[in-house]
Amino acid sequence: MPISRKEKNTKVAFIMLMLMIAASVMSLVTNVFAQDKNAPENDSGVHKVIKGTEDWNGKYDISVSKFLTNIGKSTGIYKMIHRETAEERAQALAEQLAVENAQATSEAAFDLQEKPAGWKYLLMIAIGFLIVYLGAAKGFEPLLLIPIGFGTILVNIPGAGMGNAPDGMLHIIYSAGVGNEFFPMLIFMGIGAMTDFGPLIANPKTALLGGAAQLGVFFTMFGVAVMNIIPGIDYTIRQAAAIAIIGGADGPTSIYVSGKLAPEMMAVIAVAAYSYMALVPMIQPPIMKALTTKKERLIHMDQLRPVSKTERILFPLMLLVLTILLLPPAAPLIGMLAFGNFVHEVGVVQRISKTMENEMMNIVSILLSLGVGSQMTPEKIMNPNSLGIIVLGLLAFCVATAGGLIMAKIMNLFLPEGKKINPLIGSAGVSAVPMAARVANKVGQEFDPSNFLLMNAMGPNVSGVIGTAIAAGVFIATYAF
Repeated sequence: MPISRKEKNTKVAFIMLMLMIAASVMSLVTNVFAQDKNAPENDSGVHKVIKGTEDWNGKYDISVSKFLTNIGKSTGIYKMIHRETAEERAQALAEQLAVENAQATSEAAFDLQEKPAGWKYLLMIAIGFLIVYLGAAKGFEPLLLIPIGFGTILVNIPGAGMGNAPDGMLHIIYSAGVGNEFFPMLIFMGIGAMTDFGPLIANPKTALLGGAAQLGVFFTMFGVAVMNIIPGIDYTIRQAAAIAIIGGADGPTSIYVSGKLAPEMMAVIAVAAYSYMALVPMIQPPIMKALTTKKERLIHMDQLRPVSKTERILFPLMLLVLTILLLPPAAPLIGMLAFGNFVHEVGVVQRISKTMENEMMNIVSILLSLGVGSQMTPEKIMNPNSLGIIVLGLLAFCVATAGGLIMAKIMNLFLPEGKKINPLIGSAGVSAVPMAARVANKVGQEFDPSNFLLMNAMGPNVSGVIGTAIAAGVFIATYAF
């Protein structure tokens, strides 16, 4: 069927609009990421927006060529063939010691500051009860929010000392696995054992939708920079990267990245990430309906082909090999995901697979959530920066949803009739597995009860998990200096 002139003009206008948006974003970069302390203010009056970058002196300036060069130097291939010199090792050690000294100084100053007023502890206890209520009565991620709520209540009880170092129970839990990468790694292992990559293997092009949903992650970096213009809000570049991961709607990855880059903000980042994951059925449908037409929502997709056992077994191994070669900083997350999935698919160690899926996941989820709740204290939560994270997290999640939807519409411009993608499955590109896929299927069936999109939506959904882990690796490779 030939395309009408009107349809051609609509497609051209849509593509031009996307190019204009991209150009606007690129022009914004030079304004919100001013990093040279000796540079004059730019035309917008913005100067040194991102705190903590004043002494970079051009080393980490925003530049596409420099970014690609630095990413290239962080690949496993480069590290395998490049022999590190004594000067490079000395420089890396000096940078690591500088970061550790800065963190130690910050922690010491934090310990010496005056304790908050008693009413603030009571308010935090009330917030803890609210979190428990949302989990128990409203069903918002109860497996996570209930322990987080109780951790918040217990750590704020005056005189109880459950969060005090070195012997407080909640402090021990936090130090043992939350403040480092231990618990998030175990969670990813369990997620791998519970995840079916079959829909992604059967329809690989849906991986583009999961990748497009990461727009929310990178867009939020600019949002964090812009918010620094507001008096009272002051984020560093490392905090900006940790906050941006909320856009992936992936709680364990948010905890992992914040632990690496911004441990002081881990509690509010984790709560924001898990809260927006729980609110997927409320947040996504209005965006999905606003960015799609009724005709697009009625698109039926072909049933996915059967995926062989060999393909299922090889997929996690290939994913791990590619990560090792191209982005080693993402290997901890991707590696545990691949390990869990391989154990599940290979079928010869079912006891281990079931343990990962059930007992281990349950135990680690309890400890991880209690540890996150232990950081919900007044001095860490009741400040403008924490409130800004809540706003930015919502923005990131909305942009991620829109990114997946828009990518599906762009792909449809090049796909033949009968092979087009229902744009609703693009919203499942966020990492909230399998809730986002279920929401896409539900919205589709509101307009056509015979339209089953669940399995097609699982492709971008599981690719979103991988995409967020890759984004985390990029941030850690770039800013964990």
